[in-house]
Amino acid sequence: MEGELLPQPDAEDIRLEKVLNALGDPVRLHLFRAFATDEQCDCDGARLGLGHLHKSTLSHHMRVLREAGVTSTRAVGRNRHVALRRADLDARFPGLVDALLAAGGEGGGAADTGADGEAGAGAGGAG
Repeated sequence: MEGELLPQPDAEDIRLEKVLNALGDPVRLHLFRAFATDEQCDCDGARLGLGHLHKSTLSHHMRVLREAGVTSTRAVGRNRHVALRRADLDARFPGLVDALLAAGGEGGGAADTGADGEAGAGAGGAG
């Protein structure tokens, strides 16, 4: 597939704390699991099960994943194609991807997240 690969860390520069921080958000963990099922995904929120999020919010979450080294994004015209960097993650942190996928939907999910990407009512006043 042609197109420009957006900036991302080299495989040897992917840091565990950045990966875990990126995946600590329920929306990004949902995206991680969605990207693990396909070779490449487009950025359509409805197809990713996140149609309730604003486009800018979804874009932010995808940028955080890319900058942490979890995903790669290829720009093809006005479209973006995202892929999980599974081989790079497996090489850097053996077993991490499998462990995260095996953990399933524990601890809530994207449905618990509002349009602004913050936890819904009852989450407390974290700030």
